Amino acid sequence: MWRFAFAMLLMAASLSIRADGTVVDKVYHPIVLPNEHRVEWRFMSRQTEEKNILAQRIGYGQSLSETVTVEFYLLGERDRDDNFGIEAYELESRWMITEQGRYWADWGMVFELEKRHGLDAWEASAGLLMEKEFGRNSLTLNWFSIYEWGNDIQDEWEGEFRMQYRFRWKPQVQPSLELFVGEDFVGIGPALMGIQRFEAQKQLKWELGFISELSGVTKDHTLRFVLEYEF
Repeated sequence: MWRFAFAMLLMAASLSIRADGTVVDKVYHPIVLPNEHRVEWRFMSRQTEEKNILAQRIGYGQSLSETVTVEFYLLGERDRDDNFGIEAYELESRWMITEQGRYWADWGMVFELEKRHGLDAWEASAGLLMEKEFGRNSLTLNWFSIYEWGNDIQDEWEGEFRMQYRFRWKPQVQPSLELFVGEDFVGIGPALMGIQRFEAQKQLKWELGFISELSGVTKDHTLRFVLEYEF
């Protein structure tokens, strides 16, 4: 298992990966719950020597079947004048390919379509998701292929890799280590997440992570937070 994980890390680090935007984001899990409804809020603050990016997104989604969900997001970002407004719209769908726990690992895919607000700029992405549980540990890997096009953006292919190692100490407290790889960016850092279950299928999930660029030549830190309510 660890040989496989290490091989995946080496492969991710050696790929010719491109990513112009912020690489650090949510690490996706392949599991889909039947009759799932969710409200999600994400917050991201990235500080570098040149800029301070503050972005948020809010979304609502639900399952279409026992293996497929669809979710719609509004993305907001602070501009150069410190005004906060809508930056983009996004439609997302997750597909659980394998039944949970049936095979050596759980597999899924995520598809995203994003449109920049007020611009002819589009982005489509497809991600392969893998999660392997061993004891109280979980290893989650995401591989993304991204294409951007439009009159207000340069047409190009990009790629990203995300990894999360998680120790399921308690449902409410699960420390983890996260890795993000993109063009000229390799970031790693700690994260903490948890889940509080209520009656029936209702549950509240949260994630908090702090990612630093590995080179350390210049300041590049990202704080990310995710809050999800499923019902």
